Amino acid sequence: MKSALLREYDGPLTIEDVEPNGIQADEVLVRIVGVGLCHTDLTAIKGDVPLPLPAVIGHEGAGVIEAVGDEVTTLAVGDHVVLSFDSCRECAACKSGHPAYCQLFAAMNYFGTRLDGSPTLQQGSDDVHGSWFGQSSFGTHAVASARNAVKVDKDLPLELLGPLGCGLLTGAGAVLNVLRPQPGQSIGVWGLGTVGLAAVMAAKAAGCETIVAVDMNFDRLAIAKELGATHVFDPTEHTDLVWEISEQVGGLDYTVEAVGLGSVIRQALETLRSPGTCATLGLQTLENEITVDQGHLLIGRTLTGVIEGDADPHTFIPELIELWRAGKFPFDKLIQTFPLNKINDAIDSFRSGLVVKPVLLTVEETK
Repeated sequence: MKSALLREYDGPLTIEDVEPNGIQADEVLVRIVGVGLCHTDLTAIKGDVPLPLPAVIGHEGAGVIEAVGDEVTTLAVGDHVVLSFDSCRECAACKSGHPAYCQLFAAMNYFGTRLDGSPTLQQGSDDVHGSWFGQSSFGTHAVASARNAVKVDKDLPLELLGPLGCGLLTGAGAVLNVLRPQPGQSIGVWGLGTVGLAAVMAAKAAGCETIVAVDMNFDRLAIAKELGATHVFDPTEHTDLVWEISEQVGGLDYTVEAVGLGSVIRQALETLRSPGTCATLGLQTLENEITVDQGHLLIGRTLTGVIEGDADPHTFIPELIELWRAGKFPFDKLIQTFPLNKINDAIDSFRSGLVVKPVLLTVEETK
């Protein structure tokens, strides 16, 4: 199997031969068909997440199961799956339907090894760190667990489904699982990457009457309008965006912040009606201090953080697929594909904002 290795922070990824370090009893080996590139992958590349190197990242994989461990009963060889984040499925958060807040989330998704400390990948006698979000899917194959592999129908375009495992799930889940707007209510979305545009699509599907979209990228604003935004704003063109939004649409019932900058969070919070709720999703670094005025909260506003859309992938990914089938969640419009061996080109296109959601196809690597 081949994988894209990160050997130095902020360096290029190199396609190299690696091997799985065995398949444990609760694991599956997945032949990756397509894998999305997510902002959190860029965070790892920069070194803002202390993932040990060399490592394979990638956490929006979709593919076909080629092998299953002895204790796996819910999946079989040949099943089509979307890979999402890993969770223990046993702690209080998991059992209450909130696996994104699993007590072992960091250890199972960020540390680069299994819980027992062993790596999932190797190169000769050398360890290669994997288990990135329980999968490390930048390659032709990924070792995952039955816990984070979601079975999907075989008639679906598997090569496009990977982003449902994180970016799309995060934005849509923040709206549909956390904010839960009712038909006719209003919402604003700051930051129109995959997460923000997923929030726009989810707001449209939920029946929001007013959907405000904010970004500095003209092309992203145009996409947002196509996907359901009723009002779009470039903040660089307004001296007081909060006042401008209030003048045009009044205060907003809900806002979603998908950037992670303190100034943006503050703006999204100040645009709310009272009461109203702002969900912050954007990740800059693991330590990211922000300040808000207490007065903005005392009058009934709420600021809440959301990880992975507060979703259970095993139930929410099928829900998003059904919305897509019904034409209410056209996420495929955001995707541009690249062969795996062009991964650094995909990263450059993603960083520059030229492409909303790059998806790497492994077909070129498997011939």
